[in-house]
Amino acid sequence: MALLIEDYALVGDGRSAALIGRDGSVDWLCWPRFDASACFAALLGTREDHGHWRIAPAGAATTTRRYLDDTLVLETTHETPEGVVRVLDYMPVEDGTHLVRLVEGVRGRVAMRMDLVVRFDYGSAVPWVSRSENDDLRAIAGPNKLVLRTRAALKGVGQSTVSDFTIEEGRSTAFVLSYGLSHEEDPPPIEPRKVLSGTVDYWRSWCRRCRGGTPWDSVLTRSLLTLKALIYRPTGGIVAAPTTSLPEEIGGVRNWDYRFCWLRDSTFTLLALMDAGYIDEARAWRDWLTRAVAGSPAQAHILYGIAGERLLPEIELDWLPGYEGSRPVRVGNAAAQQFQLDVYGELFDALYQAHQRGMRADESGVRVGRALLDHLERVWREPDEGIWEVRGGRKHFVHSKVMAWVAFDRAIKFYEEHVSDNEPTAGDEASVARWRATRDEIHREVCDKGFDKERNSFVQFYGSKDLDASLLLIAHMGFLPQDDPRVVGTVEAIGRDLMHDGFVLRYDTSGQSTDGLPAGEGAFLPCSFWYADNLIGLGRCEEARALIERLLALCNDVGLLAEEYDPVRKRQVGNFPQAFSHVALVNTLLNFSRAVGPAKERGGDPDAAAEQAGERPVMLAQAAQGAAS
Repeated sequence: MALLIEDYALVGDGRSAALIGRDGSVDWLCWPRFDASACFAALLGTREDHGHWRIAPAGAATTTRRYLDDTLVLETTHETPEGVVRVLDYMPVEDGTHLVRLVEGVRGRVAMRMDLVVRFDYGSAVPWVSRSENDDLRAIAGPNKLVLRTRAALKGVGQSTVSDFTIEEGRSTAFVLSYGLSHEEDPPPIEPRKVLSGTVDYWRSWCRRCRGGTPWDSVLTRSLLTLKALIYRPTGGIVAAPTTSLPEEIGGVRNWDYRFCWLRDSTFTLLALMDAGYIDEARAWRDWLTRAVAGSPAQAHILYGIAGERLLPEIELDWLPGYEGSRPVRVGNAAAQQFQLDVYGELFDALYQAHQRGMRADESGVRVGRALLDHLERVWREPDEGIWEVRGGRKHFVHSKVMAWVAFDRAIKFYEEHVSDNEPTAGDEASVARWRATRDEIHREVCDKGFDKERNSFVQFYGSKDLDASLLLIAHMGFLPQDDPRVVGTVEAIGRDLMHDGFVLRYDTSGQSTDGLPAGEGAFLPCSFWYADNLIGLGRCEEARALIERLLALCNDVGLLAEEYDPVRKRQVGNFPQAFSHVALVNTLLNFSRAVGPAKERGGDPDAAAEQAGERPVMLAQAAQGAAS
């Protein structure tokens, strides 16, 4: 059975990523892309049946692990009665498709065991294993091929490959697993130590560009490294997570494939990258966005494949028992076909924020934007599936309407700040007049139908009494000021009624059928970060700092967060590591530590210009100083 989710660490190369357990087992790896079929799928099944690759002491050991500073090179140290051994796991960024496992003797003499069970197509295909003329191990099934190169002696045991070897102090043994297509020549060999040096240099050079300045810069850097690892380098697309079907509730059915790119993550991700100093990555993400949404506006999707693919059919893999029995296991995502108004707001806000930072929009992008707005003018009054991609029927979700407002608001601002200087045409002015009228109509409707006076709070959808954590974004979108009594009332209501053991739930899944699924899930971690952002905006910085510290304590021993946290079982749940959780973490740390953080940038705080000039709020400065001490 797989380990706890938080017992895994991530290594990656900007094309794919592997999850390696605390016990030295690679239990998840999809090659050659994040969204390819897995060759090790024990995470969702069993190691013997569905594939894994373990290197560890043959006997009992005490294990610790860490990343080499400012890298994605994982160092696992095993201490046994006979000695100490260290395993370095890494995926070279520039040298093809390889996973390297370098075993080094630190002290004494340690008996080691390697077990390799390759199962292509998510554990369903047993490969044909043979030796090459160079005595390399070759495993082939259909189009896929893995080649294992090592000086250690290998032998076949059943349908697996094992190696029993001894590592002594000062000696090392390398295992290099490489992916290739079965009809092509074997991937060329690499020199493990030379590649290690280049990999370390690559990640440390990247980290040197980070602009931190928070009381938690080491956590900030690790989250940014995790985001970098989830960027598919050829296109700039960022996967929500490198995994599929890790459950939101252990044993439940809320198991989804997150190896795709969601538009709603756009602005959050752009601001996290840009504000931390990573303009190239932000530009690549912006360019991916504009390519992905190009085409008929009526066919815009909420999520796309990492190269912009639109066909992402959802199927169930019935041969996999699921993580701790959580079924079904799904690949693909039917939410790609849903109608969600909020993505239009995210898209326009992302492009506007990018333009504000010097990323000039090209004429083609402007035309695409106009077409999308024309479409949004026709459809914004319709109900949708909302930010949480419900499967219980469309509603007039308040957050969705707010984001429709954002789309028109950002388009108007873009026109006023950048287009109007270039001799606007009568058609331009007529379009902007319509956008203003639509923006104002949406605002009136949301305030009238989306606010419940008895609860003194905005609600999940028109006519509802239910709360929703997405309402915490109202001020950050600039829809209303942070200190508006309706916003304050909403924050207080969510803190009172959606808080569970100190963490904010997305919404109450019990006693309702809005999402069309059985009740029960963990606390979606970005929601708690959004709550902290609101506390910061309201000047309640000591409360915010306490919540931030509680959230950071959820990171596992190597600084990674899943999608959700189960406060009852006290463990991480959902896909892992989750980009949205780390994006929210980065943005909240910047919100807390800077006079003008991402929340104020998005919300258009009228005091932002003065604060950028150095008028830092006294309470914020004092709270940051307290956190640093």
